[in-house]
Amino acid sequence: MSGIGPPEPGEGTRARDDRQPEAASPAGRGHPSPAAWYARHRRIVIALAAAAVLLGGGGYLYATRPQQPPPHPPRGPAQAPYPAQVVDVTYLDARTPPPGAPPRSFGFAVLMSVASGPPVTVTRVGQPYAGLALTTEPPAPLRIRAHTARKITITMHVTECEKAPRDAGLPFLDVTLRNTRAIQTQSFIPGPRYAQDLSHALEVACSNRTR
Repeated sequence: MSGIGPPEPGEGTRARDDRQPEAASPAGRGHPSPAAWYARHRRIVIALAAAAVLLGGGGYLYATRPQQPPPHPPRGPAQAPYPAQVVDVTYLDARTPPPGAPPRSFGFAVLMSVASGPPVTVTRVGQPYAGLALTTEPPAPLRIRAHTARKITITMHVTECEKAPRDAGLPFLDVTLRNTRAIQTQSFIPGPRYAQDLSHALEVACSNRTR
């Protein structure tokens, strides 16, 4: 017989009626099909999927939520300015040396100020000439707070006229400074008036002239 029709089930197979619900199949007749397994467990699958969506959505919201900026770290030693950046030296005038000063002595006054940052300690004040010695009043070390200034009287005396400059063209002061950031030695040029007063004092100290 010829024609086209549905194939007959082979030996050992069972025809499946698609109109019959899977749940109506008698129990114990082989393993359920994937469709039947999904129908029986779809509630669990739906619950797991919903949980995954909630967890994923929560993570997405957390990842995209604007983060609060971290608090500014406290200003520690590494963030403080270098002492030479905030210290200024201003020349005031010539001074009479204090009583008891060695022969061939003369004095000056300067103003040291600190613009900002932690307090600065002046640990030493020096000058570059071999034939001169120097002391300060108040003596070093001395501490200067930010936004304040201190007047320092410098007394020099000539130890050897042969090594002292006859004409101090551009004299400077070496000042060693310390704060919480660093220790620095900075050369400050007090200006032309200091150069003139120093040259005059040296000329008087190393000659028979008097002021």
